[in-house]
Amino acid sequence: MDKERAKQFIINSAREYLKPDKSNKGYICPICKSGSGKNGTGITTRDNIHYTCWSGGCFTNSDIIDIIGLEYKLEDYNEKLKKAADIFNINIEENDNKNLLMNFRLSTNNKIPKKVTENVQETDFTSFFSEASKNINETDYHRGLSINTIKRFCLGYVKNWKHPKAPNSPFSPRLIVPNGKYGYLARDTRQSLSAKEKKYSKIRVGKQKIFNAEILTESNKPIFVVEGEFDALSIIDVGGEALALGSVSNVGLLLKMFERYVLPQPIIVALDNDKPGEKASNEILKGLKEIGITSYKFNLNSKYKDANEFLNADREGFRLVVERAENMGLESEKNQLERESVLSFLSGFFDRIENRRNSDFFSTGFNNFDSILGGGFHPGLYVIGAISSLGKTTFCLQIADKIVQQNKDVLIFSLEMSRDEIIAKNLSRLTFLKGNLTYAKTTRDILNGLHDSKDYQADVKFISDIIGCSDYWKNLYIIEGIGNVGINEIRERVKDHIRITKNIPFVLIDYLQIVAPVDIRATDKQNIDKTVLEMKRLSRDFGVSILCISSFNRESYMFPVNLASFKESGAIEYSSDVLIGLQYFGMDYQENDTSGLRQNRIRSLIKEFELKAKNRESQSIQVKVLKNRNGSRGDFVLDFYPMFNCFIEPKKNELGGGTEIWYKEY
Repeated sequence: MDKERAKQFIINSAREYLKPDKSNKGYICPICKSGSGKNGTGITTRDNIHYTCWSGGCFTNSDIIDIIGLEYKLEDYNEKLKKAADIFNINIEENDNKNLLMNFRLSTNNKIPKKVTENVQETDFTSFFSEASKNINETDYHRGLSINTIKRFCLGYVKNWKHPKAPNSPFSPRLIVPNGKYGYLARDTRQSLSAKEKKYSKIRVGKQKIFNAEILTESNKPIFVVEGEFDALSIIDVGGEALALGSVSNVGLLLKMFERYVLPQPIIVALDNDKPGEKASNEILKGLKEIGITSYKFNLNSKYKDANEFLNADREGFRLVVERAENMGLESEKNQLERESVLSFLSGFFDRIENRRNSDFFSTGFNNFDSILGGGFHPGLYVIGAISSLGKTTFCLQIADKIVQQNKDVLIFSLEMSRDEIIAKNLSRLTFLKGNLTYAKTTRDILNGLHDSKDYQADVKFISDIIGCSDYWKNLYIIEGIGNVGINEIRERVKDHIRITKNIPFVLIDYLQIVAPVDIRATDKQNIDKTVLEMKRLSRDFGVSILCISSFNRESYMFPVNLASFKESGAIEYSSDVLIGLQYFGMDYQENDTSGLRQNRIRSLIKEFELKAKNRESQSIQVKVLKNRNGSRGDFVLDFYPMFNCFIEPKKNELGGGTEIWYKEY
């Protein structure tokens, strides 16, 4: 038995390995043991092949071989298969012909699953095919196929055939179509058949696989996918290339097979025009699109029942239809290539530029920031980072509030803070800006219901008046999420907002590292890279400005902010349009800085700023635009009042202790 057969046997025996959960609707997860408690289901399956762990999230849509690999921390597929074979007491050995054979070990020392003790063997029909092919001229029932096609696929004839597993069945004359050396199709050649005989006119014997699958590694032209072997042979006979499902139930097997190949040529799906064929065609087209293989649908049969009938009725007409189907795919690819050329874009280039010139952009509310960014936020991906507690979320929320005041929509995906915390932060800032230190309230003051207020009624009225003047908040939308909001959910929410409101929103994501992973089995870096790339795609597809907050590496806390400061910085650095960093003013390298002196200076600086925050004084925060794909870079300084969640742009030459460097563009 070959390696593929061994794999299939293990997959089919998965339920012998998995234990039912308490609900008897699923199975206990062998990794996180979910499903073993009183409530809830551990893992479930729809097709008895692929399983998903719902409670622990250990795997999604994985077969038993992959699950065993996860359980034993194996990454190489052959190692996973070997371990699975050991568990099922299967010995996979290599014989003299380098084919993998599977023999069952019956050991009294090992616990053997019930269904694994059966010795399964396959019959090699090579000799049978050879004898049958010698008799092909004993019948003229060749289904219109040329001698070249008959020889290529070793078609044969058996005058007195009976099913090898049904010795008491009647004899019948059969055309034999091999499908690999372990299986074949036997087609009754008699012209007149009874109703019972018609039922058994086509019989498949032995192991069945996709017919002519070998062509995937050999053909450089479009390949047809059809249902029956004779349909595939008919296409091949007039110069095309084709493979056959054998049955519409083999769609999954076909798609699994396609996953192993990178095909430069398109696939032409030409199944029967009945309901099962239509459904299978749609499944194949969808599956091939997900894999990344070019495919399209084509009706080969015209007024005929199938391709073979068409071949026999009008060979030249059938050849022309096959040729047209092949050229249609090539023509489609040619047209697509032309559409991607620069020439095809030039006609609308200036219109698009004019639309962008007249399109809205989002002012940040800070003059210096707008100056560096060319007026504010334009469509694209902006990533901003800082060390913990320096005020990056507060800074972004203040920008978002300035944007909604411009009567623009803002979507905030808050993956850490609650909606109430964000509202309280905004109110705290407004109490500071509209009043003074006497009336200003902290976020905690507001969330605690003004518990420590000395004049409760006056404070309530003051905040109520602020809320009454904040009707622009109708444009502000806050979506909460803790570990359950991923890039796909973000994309759908943005798409729905544009569809419903006809407004393109400004999008704030807080923060990147806790966006739900795209693939729970991937590393943190792989998931961050994928998320950043999809954010960039989102900004491009819908013309959206996205501001995404990112955390910093711990080792960057004592150094000036730079491109390498961002966690998992590969995709962030290369995919973002604009990269922004915040730091305490004074963190940059100074002349004659040694490592020891610098660390002492930075520690003193941080303590100084922390003390200022406790005393309700401002901190000087430096904003650095580290990368700007379509503009300049630069930095500027803001006064930050962390107690009241507020950043203020200082007047020129009035920074801190008289420092004159307040804004720089380069």
